[in-house]
Amino acid sequence: MPPNTADLVRATLSRKGRWGIAEIVFWLVAAATLFFLPERHLILNEIAIIGLFALSLDLILGYAGIVSLGHAAFFGLGAYVAGILAKYGVADPLIGLAAAALAAAILGLLTSFLVLRGADLTKLMVTLGVALVLGEIANQASWLTGGADGLQGITMGPILGLFEFDIFGTVAYAYSLTVTFVLFVLARRIVVSPFGLSLRSIRDNPLRARAVGIPVNRRLVSVYTLSAAYAGVAGALLAQTTQFVSLDVLAFHRSADVLLVLVIGGVGYLYGGLIGAVAFKVLQDILAGLTPQYWQFWIGLILVVLVLAGRERVTDRVRALWPRSKGRMMGDPQSLPTTPARET
Repeated sequence: MPPNTADLVRATLSRKGRWGIAEIVFWLVAAATLFFLPERHLILNEIAIIGLFALSLDLILGYAGIVSLGHAAFFGLGAYVAGILAKYGVADPLIGLAAAALAAAILGLLTSFLVLRGADLTKLMVTLGVALVLGEIANQASWLTGGADGLQGITMGPILGLFEFDIFGTVAYAYSLTVTFVLFVLARRIVVSPFGLSLRSIRDNPLRARAVGIPVNRRLVSVYTLSAAYAGVAGALLAQTTQFVSLDVLAFHRSADVLLVLVIGGVGYLYGGLIGAVAFKVLQDILAGLTPQYWQFWIGLILVVLVLAGRERVTDRVRALWPRSKGRMMGDPQSLPTTPARET
């Protein structure tokens, strides 16, 4: 007997979950930078954090089709939670990460019902509004957050009681890279699961997804909450590794920058955020060194050229590096098996 659709889907999901050679090389190169680029650990730490932040946005934008202009709300909340805990006695980094993830997830859950109630324009305005409200709360609650002066006096304890943060950023980078990798593996497992497939169905055609029995609202609330938790962890990493938090973590440019990272790297496959983070920070570092006052102009010009040249053509060439896992990397619904229609 020919296999039924469920068996084919399970087989495809199992195949999609395997790691390709290019993926393994990508993470080996990332690990190698710990040893071969010691003088660049500070900027590499920023890249790891931005990559995780972009990954969190890609979970809702690339896989569920939820647009957001205020994703910095969760990033900033995570940063403040971790920073405040460390300042007032809870200096364990892992506890700070967990608390930041929980706080951001709660905020994501509470605001998801507002975000998911309208069209794309409504979602953009609601997410932006949430970030602006949090920014003003942080500014007014200066007795707790430090206000415009920033949250100072943060002192972090050693990671696992063994690894002290150093001024060269080596431990900070190893810590951020490890957390990013662990959460990436979890996200990768999620997007190739039946849950991830249902998200792509909702993104492509929510009416049809609802018609075949997929609980659309519950799926979207779940992934929005998960995305918020990821962004909160990214913010906590920034606070812990820099030992300072300012109102900048809730600023609009944070949300705009992470969108730019995804535009550069590509939306809808998890490596897009990571590759975009590397490209964005390297470009920013080089251009800021050449023209400190006008680096944003050159970034904007490169973005315009990228859009005019066709971002899809550029990112498709990057994705082609994973030829055996192209559908897996892209989250392409067309990579799923199909069965012929029954004869009547």
